[in-house]
Order: sequence, then structure tokens, then C-alpha cells
Amino acid sequence: MNWDPKGRPRKPDFLGIGAQKAGTTWLSQMLSQREDIWTPPFKEVQFFNHRYVEEHRQWLPWHFKRAKQNIQKRWEASGEEMPDDLRRYLNRVTREPMFTNHWYKMVFAPAPEGARTLDITPEYSTLPEEGVEFVAKFLPEAKFIYIIRHPVDRAVSQLKMNLTRKRRKPGSVEEWLAEVEDPVLTDRGDYMTYVPRWNAHFGPDRLLYLPFGVIARDPLGFLRRVESFLGLTPFDYRDVGKKVFASDNALVVPNEARARLREKLESQFGFLDTTFGKDFTAQFR
Repeated sequence: MNWDPKGRPRKPDFLGIGAQKAGTTWLSQMLSQREDIWTPPFKEVQFFNHRYVEEHRQWLPWHFKRAKQNIQKRWEASGEEMPDDLRRYLNRVTREPMFTNHWYKMVFAPAPEGARTLDITPEYSTLPEEGVEFVAKFLPEAKFIYIIRHPVDRAVSQLKMNLTRKRRKPGSVEEWLAEVEDPVLTDRGDYMTYVPRWNAHFGPDRLLYLPFGVIARDPLGFLRRVESFLGLTPFDYRDVGKKVFASDNALVVPNEARARLREKLESQFGFLDTTFGKDFTAQFR
């Protein structure tokens, strides 16, 4: 296990900040295969959004409780005893006080000397202006990756995930149309609002935007671009073409609902074309 029980608290070197349903879990799984990259045993530390997005605090205790339980279940299923160092670590990071500056640095303490640390939390992309400003001051040398996905495809994927979690299945077109009015679907993909905030504090030497569709068409090429940006050597990744979350085929979003989402998100397409260029946006799928 890539783990230093005597490691000191430290800040992350690299962050994946978004977008939700845009390949961040896949990227985390790929980079965590490397010995020179250390990721926490749970994805999504959720530090900055806990501090600046009040409504996120409602579900964050559940997030960490579930993460701890899932890790424990994986060790039980393997038939092996969880290492004491990992058990103590999980108990510490899920015990109050949480989400303090010191707590955040404690999350990355087990990283071995010489390894660089990674926090991939897509909710970071939704930070308000004061949150992004705090990130810039708190992490003056970190680098950031922001994956941009086709706005409608991203919203549809999020909708299906939310419905699956709630064990709900709309039974008519009218019910689907009601579901797509949920503001959370457009908020997480509000690139017009979020991208300028991050660009105001980070230039292309610190913040890399990548189109989601490249993950499916050329996953290794995608990873090479990430490696080059982060200053990493090329690595022989396993299962680069494996999907992390398969879509629920039982949930088929009708065309009417997709059309309504397109209508709601139309301004995003113009913004993305203008900001990144049509060559970039052509690679969303």
C-alpha cells in the first residue's frame, strides 16, 4: 500500500475540479495507479465546497460516512484485515473537527515522500467567487484540471444518477418534463458562470480544460495530455477504456425532455464555442 503512517499534513498538488458526470472518477482511478501520485482512499474530499456552498453541508456527513463504510466493506469482502494505519486514518478524518484547514492537510498526510497528492472533487467547479479566490490563496502552486462535457449529455447523466439514487422512474413525458426543471441539473453545468471565475485567478499554466469525449475516443491520449500538464512521466495504465459508471438502460430520457434541456442550456453552447473554439467543443462527445 502506497502509505506513510508517519507522513506530515500537507496540501494537495493537483486538483480535479469538475465537471460532475464528466469523467472525474475515471481520471481519479487512472492516476491513482501511479506510485508517484497519492490519492485519498475515498474520492472527493469536498473541503472547499463545504466551506463556501452552504447547501452542500447537508449531505456531506452522509458522503464521508458512506465512503468509510464502503472501504470497510471492500476489506471485509477481500477476507483480509484492514491495516491499523488505514483504520486510524479513517477514524481521524471522519471525526470532528472536520473541514478545517488543518483537517484538509491531514487528509493527505499519508502520502509517501516524493509522491504528489491529488484531490478530485467536481463540486469545486461550482464555488462562488470568494471560494475560488480562497483556493487561489490557499493553494498558490497547485494545478487544476476541469473536464468539460456536452451540456445536455451531462445534465441527462446527472438526472439519471439522481433518479437512480432516489429509486424513482418517471412514467410519462409530462413527468420527465417536470424532472428536467430541477435547477440542480443546469447549475452543475453552468459553465458560463463558473469558467470565468476560475479563469480570473488561474492561467493556462495552472488550469487545464479538456473535452470529455476524448476519454472515450482516445483515453490514453487524454492521459498523456494530463501527464504533460502535471509534469508526470508516461505511465502504462490498466483498463483505460473501461467505463466506471454504466448508464441505467431502464431510464430512457424521452426526446421531449432532452429538447427542453437543450432549450434551457442553449446559451451555454454559444459561450463554450466562443471561449474554447469549435474544435474543442466538437470533442464533447
